[in-house]
Amino acid sequence: MPRQVREELARRLRRKKRAFREEDVQVVEPPLLKRAVGASALGNCMEWFDFGVYSYLAATIGKVFFPGASPAAQVISSFATFAAAFVVRPLGGLVFGPLGDRLGRQKVLATTMIMMAVGTFAIGLIPSYATIGIAAPILLLLARMVQGFSTGGEYGGATTFVAEYSPDRRRGFLSSWLDFGTFVGYALGSALVTLLNILLTDAEMLSWGWRVPFLIAGPLGVIGLYMRLKLEESPAFQQQLDEHEKSLAQESAGSEFRTIVGKHWRPLLVCMGLVLLYNVPNYMVTGYMPTYQTETLDRSSGFADVLVLAGMVWIVLLITFIGRLSDRVGRRPVYGVAAGAMIVLSVPSFLLIKMDGTWGPVLGVLILSTLLACFAAPSAATLPALFPTAVRYAAMGIGFNFAVAAFGGTTPLLTAALVDATGNDLMPAFYLMAAGVIGLVAVAFLPESAQVPLNGSQPMVGSQEEQRELITSSKDLYRAAKESSGRR
Repeated sequence: MPRQVREELARRLRRKKRAFREEDVQVVEPPLLKRAVGASALGNCMEWFDFGVYSYLAATIGKVFFPGASPAAQVISSFATFAAAFVVRPLGGLVFGPLGDRLGRQKVLATTMIMMAVGTFAIGLIPSYATIGIAAPILLLLARMVQGFSTGGEYGGATTFVAEYSPDRRRGFLSSWLDFGTFVGYALGSALVTLLNILLTDAEMLSWGWRVPFLIAGPLGVIGLYMRLKLEESPAFQQQLDEHEKSLAQESAGSEFRTIVGKHWRPLLVCMGLVLLYNVPNYMVTGYMPTYQTETLDRSSGFADVLVLAGMVWIVLLITFIGRLSDRVGRRPVYGVAAGAMIVLSVPSFLLIKMDGTWGPVLGVLILSTLLACFAAPSAATLPALFPTAVRYAAMGIGFNFAVAAFGGTTPLLTAALVDATGNDLMPAFYLMAAGVIGLVAVAFLPESAQVPLNGSQPMVGSQEEQRELITSSKDLYRAAKESSGRR
């Protein structure tokens, strides 16, 4: 048993003043666990399906909704609309987070699924600028803000839900399937756009082809909603349901926000630092890289699309293995080594991406994608573990969404603007290096949570055998603690 697990269990045993009994250890039923992971991952898949589509269609969307601008201004305007959705994400987190802590994770996640599907589907129906003028980009902005508002409650809720369902020993592996869904969604969206670019002419893509991927979101949303309505609340939320009901009359959403910021500001800052570390390379590779290839390096859209798609497939292949690794060696070593590697390898990666030919750019993207997989894999298990159950959803909504709004969603916009202003096509690498430095500071203050029960939750196991094993271990730990106390 790892040292941090023994220490945490010993702390809980001292508080209980006895060894664990059967009622103290929650056994998760495999069918419920599979449904929880699958339904949560599908929501992320859908969110990032839209993200992949929008990123790959940024230049086309710029021509449809901002036709009077220069090519560079069209791209920047398209990314500005993209970034606008991230401005309202913190608002969504502030609204949905407290609701998730009071009403339940499942109800809020079903609501965010509906809103996300409606916002994405609506983009596919908006007439072009040539048809309705300035109303077109305004409607695009409104649809993006609906998406951003719903997403503000989506990832924090999904990570909370999966983390609270997962057995302690396998939380890294099981939670990594959430981000597996993320990158599968992105890969599917980007693959669909790539296929449309191959099958359709430029005129057909501008006329109607760009709408097809957005319209597909409607049926996906119905499937996702059905799956989420079939879910039961997480064991951790059910365990504290009485406490939630008692505090509901006493604590408003505003007072909960003050409680989180006042009492949990240290883990909140660590959460934001890790989110920055994950999301800057995330949005750099997935959001900016296709445009960087076509607009900055003057490569064909087909080459750029296939290159980034290869990176996404590589992440999908790696991510669950790295999640399992984080269960064995810990979250901190995985984050720390990857953050240091990003500082060292960002410039070499972009030098490879700039090379002529095929293999240099492929290797550069695969290096960045490997680092991204190392940040993505442990995140869904690490971030919820920073906060106690009673405020976990709301704290995640605040920390995650404020960091993504400030540093993640703005990455394509700021990077494109920096390259345009300086003429230096290595600015993306310098941006990644700065993120790596900030991430290392956050990792230095990160408590290790691998195989440890969530803060404020019962120990979680995946079988009766694990339950018996943990109860036996707790008896030995408690006996050793009493003997140690007696010697003092």
